[in-house]
Amino acid sequence: MAESILENGPSTAADPAAGLDLTAAAVRRHLDHLTEDGTVEARDQKVYGNRGRGRPAKVFALTDAGRDAFDQQYDDLAVQALRFVAETGGDDAVMEFARRRVAFVERDYAAVTAEDPTLSPAEALAKVFSAEGYAASVRTLPIGDQLCQQHCPVSHVAHEFPQLCEAETEAIGRVLGTHVQRLATIAHGDGVCTTCIPTSNTSSSTQKEKA
Repeated sequence: MAESILENGPSTAADPAAGLDLTAAAVRRHLDHLTEDGTVEARDQKVYGNRGRGRPAKVFALTDAGRDAFDQQYDDLAVQALRFVAETGGDDAVMEFARRRVAFVERDYAAVTAEDPTLSPAEALAKVFSAEGYAASVRTLPIGDQLCQQHCPVSHVAHEFPQLCEAETEAIGRVLGTHVQRLATIAHGDGVCTTCIPTSNTSSSTQKEKA
């Protein structure tokens, strides 16, 4: 159940039932257990755009404790190492390290798009980030695509060193050749890292307005 929420992001009680072939009652029991032991927590569902009437649906998201079970056993060591980098080389050294860490974005994006030219830029990026453990997916909106990273292998470290998130955003914008905007990050308490990738028409219109 926790792994399903990790892969698909904050989910309503009905979402895992369909994917795991469980009854709604069974899912609710699992979620109650995960909530009691601190693995997940209930939140109001975020709504993008106009919200309809009524209260927002409740979704279940992994807590920091829940994420600890997934690929974060070296967080303390990484934080200590980056503290040393910051103390000896300053913020610029931390940023340089962050940029080198996300070099895989540009390297692998070219390989993924060459292998499958039918992928949209956002879909190609989702494959690149998923291969690095980010459980990424794409949500299409009228203004463009949203790259959604359901998991972040370095979220605990990025909480203290936001340069890691900044470098990711830079790398995404660089490979796409356009401005992108981070709307949410797991490192700052959101259930998913979300980056808005405007459509080419939207991007062109924005550039004309600025001119």
